[in-house]
Amino acid sequence: MSSDTRHRLRGLGPSVLCAVLGAGALTAALLAAPAAGWRAVLPMAVAVVAALALTCFPARVPLAATATAVAVTSALGTAAQVPPPAGTQPGPAGLLALVEAAALLVLVLLLARRAPARQAVVLGSVTGLLESTVVLRLQLPPTFLEAAAQSAFFGLGAIGAAAVGGYLRTLESRRLRAVRDARRTQRLQLARDLHDFVAHDVSGIVVLAQAAQVVGATQPERILPLLAQIEAAGLQALGSMDRTVHMLDGADAGSAGGRAGEGQPQAYGLADIVDVIDRFRAAGRAEVDLDIDLSPAHVARVPREAASTAHRAVVEALTNIRRHAPTTPLVRVRVLPDLSGPVPVLAVSVTNGPPSLQDGGQGERVRRGGGSGLAGLAERAAALGGTLDFGVRPDGGWRTSAALPIPE
Repeated sequence: MSSDTRHRLRGLGPSVLCAVLGAGALTAALLAAPAAGWRAVLPMAVAVVAALALTCFPARVPLAATATAVAVTSALGTAAQVPPPAGTQPGPAGLLALVEAAALLVLVLLLARRAPARQAVVLGSVTGLLESTVVLRLQLPPTFLEAAAQSAFFGLGAIGAAAVGGYLRTLESRRLRAVRDARRTQRLQLARDLHDFVAHDVSGIVVLAQAAQVVGATQPERILPLLAQIEAAGLQALGSMDRTVHMLDGADAGSAGGRAGEGQPQAYGLADIVDVIDRFRAAGRAEVDLDIDLSPAHVARVPREAASTAHRAVVEALTNIRRHAPTTPLVRVRVLPDLSGPVPVLAVSVTNGPPSLQDGGQGERVRRGGGSGLAGLAERAAALGGTLDFGVRPDGGWRTSAALPIPE
């Protein structure tokens, strides 16, 4: 038997159970009709069938219309029935009234759980009042105060049902709010991914295009290599966008119960930092000094989240260098384990010297307003239990450093 068939059979289980219970209620009503009378049978049958239908088929049965029909039928049943004399047994009609009261309690719970706020208050109050007066069908007290006391006591059940329905409503609201917040967080994460990865490649395209403008008039033979580099950077930017979207789709599939990561691209890691450095060297004029531990033991030791954050920190730092210090002569990148502290960390450091004074004004052409990349990275590092610091160096350069915990 396939999994789809088993899933369909499990889905039919509640429907079949409700159908059996509904058929049993109608059969019992027909058998009890001669002894209890239709005035007692009809309200009970309508209330039970409506409660079962609303419970098993909530999307197909209109809640407000069904609750209104049940309330009208129950009110007519209470008004039309004549209670037995004091001291006598209620008989079958009394048992049917208790069954109807139970169905009305279920209806109050469903109204408090699913109906809009105004309908839940109005219809829930009316249904709860009718449930509390069902007891008057069993035996009419001699005084009004006794009748009110009995009805108030039975009304406690309606209050309890409304409280349970309201609690379930609150849980559902919290769940929907959590889903909405998760989707918003996912969208922000996608925006940060695009900022971290695509902005790096786009800034490289800008630098190459500016270089082509500078050398085009005097050295036209260098235009074609620059155009090839621009094309490669553009393809890399498109690939980063595709990779980010596919990773988001993989996260959705995993949250929906699928096998996350199967056939989906994985997050960037330590090995991808080397490719980032190579592309940075090819698109700029700065000398890059890279010191990274890519031994298999170290790579396997660093968690995927920490490795991905380290990669993003390097990308963001190099992007900012392109934007704000494109003529800096030297960039140092360190991605090494640090075991000197109480907790082992992956130490990430990107530093650069001050821009060269002989930039020909190119640096100002690349400058743009900063985004929220470093702030987002700081939040990500904090979520992993680490830190991310950045600021101006004494020599006028810039530093970006992160410490990400790794297992001992």
